[in-house]
Amino acid sequence: MIKKISFLIGILLFGLQYAQQNKEQLQKQNADLKKQIIQINSDLAKTRNESKLSISYLNNVNKKLALREKVYNNTQKEKRFIEDEIYLRQLEINRQNRELGVLRKNYAQVLVNAYKNKGVQNKVTFILSSKSLGEALRRVQYLKQYSDYQDKKAAEITNAAVELKKSVEQKKRSAVEKENLLANQKKDLTTITVERQQKEQLVTEFKKNESKLTGELKQKQSQSKALEGQIKAIIAEELRIAKAEEEAKKKAEAEKIRLAKIAAEREKARIDAEAKAKAEALERERKLAEAEAKKASELATKREEEDRKRTAEAAKAEASAKDEARKIAAKKALEEANERSREATEKLKAARDAEAALAKKKEDDKKAAESKAMTNFGVSAPSAGSNFAANRGRISMPASGTITHRFGKQQHPVFKNIWEENNGIKISVAKGTSARAVFPGTVSQVIPSADGTKTVMIKHGDYFTIYSNLSSNTVSKNQQVSAGTIVGSVAQDFDGTYTLDFQIWNGSQAVDPLGWVSY
Repeated sequence: MIKKISFLIGILLFGLQYAQQNKEQLQKQNADLKKQIIQINSDLAKTRNESKLSISYLNNVNKKLALREKVYNNTQKEKRFIEDEIYLRQLEINRQNRELGVLRKNYAQVLVNAYKNKGVQNKVTFILSSKSLGEALRRVQYLKQYSDYQDKKAAEITNAAVELKKSVEQKKRSAVEKENLLANQKKDLTTITVERQQKEQLVTEFKKNESKLTGELKQKQSQSKALEGQIKAIIAEELRIAKAEEEAKKKAEAEKIRLAKIAAEREKARIDAEAKAKAEALERERKLAEAEAKKASELATKREEEDRKRTAEAAKAEASAKDEARKIAAKKALEEANERSREATEKLKAARDAEAALAKKKEDDKKAAESKAMTNFGVSAPSAGSNFAANRGRISMPASGTITHRFGKQQHPVFKNIWEENNGIKISVAKGTSARAVFPGTVSQVIPSADGTKTVMIKHGDYFTIYSNLSSNTVSKNQQVSAGTIVGSVAQDFDGTYTLDFQIWNGSQAVDPLGWVSY
């Protein structure tokens, strides 16, 4: 039974802890969502007058409403967690009340027993009635333990009462928290209702101006289509020129390589002739050294054999001054022969090393001659090419703002009969924002549009980045730019917002910029 109770208590405590963690996560998430709402409200306040009928403005309103609803849903979850917490806390209070009742009942029984056996005389009699000293000591110990047991039970009742009081207070706090949460939830619901009405009013305003806005939108699409044609034509011409230049460069390079190889072969032939003459001289020296080494070795062997014979003969005959002198002379001759043999061996090694060094020098000189010939004829080293593609996913955004239109064909968020085809992305920015080059390159073209805006095209090897809807440009054709170079100021669009059209082309094919930039 005790194990079952302990198990249930553990489940209750775990449930309370889990609920508390989830509640704290929801509170943190709501705090972050409310910060985003504050930022959106700030952005809407800045652009309220200049872009009330813009897609960017409507998107921000929709985004804010979605955040509000998420906050409300999180609050609903938080309320359920608090209700669960109150319920689990009540279960804990009931359990603690039962435990406290049992403790008080047991303690009452202890007090009744103590009352029946009260008095010092009874305790003294209890001890003195012992049959032995050992029994008397055990009775003294028993009385002490009994007294301690009474104190312990009293302390358990006090602690249980304190824990019960804490649980009741925690339940009250949770109830107050729930009341506050319900009040805030009611405010949030009112705010959501108001903002939904504002959104509906905004959509109504769009509908009222549908003919005007759709006309301007179609005109903008027509201009975009014309601009797209220009961009394609410019890219096609750039690619044609690049291809022609590459072919001409390859032909010129091939001719340079041919002439360089002829000059290199002549130089290699001269090096081979010189090396051959030197090799022949070294070979003669080596052969002489080999013969000399062989002769010295044979002489040393002969001297050694003679010395061995003399030593043997001297061992048989009586020693004499004459034999001693011959032995000394023979030893000296042997040492001289060994020295000549060593010198001859070293000379032979030097000759062979010289031959190997000559062979290596010949190959090195031939390689150097070839490299020199290539340099003299202007043959260029292999190019590493553009590393634009290698930086995919790490390229910076051209401007800081909100992406309002994505790549590809998309339905208009208000006018469902209108579809937009985007070759890039549109970024809604603050007034006065500048567009910046996202990667080093060369300005390919600055294109003026009929509405007074400008488009800057930058070439990065086989890739192009395009910055449209600029009120002014700060770069010119053929200018080299670095990443971060200002290319122009973003212009105001027909709907009142300041929007940058940004595209990336791989050759003659537009690609989704969001697959390339880091945002």
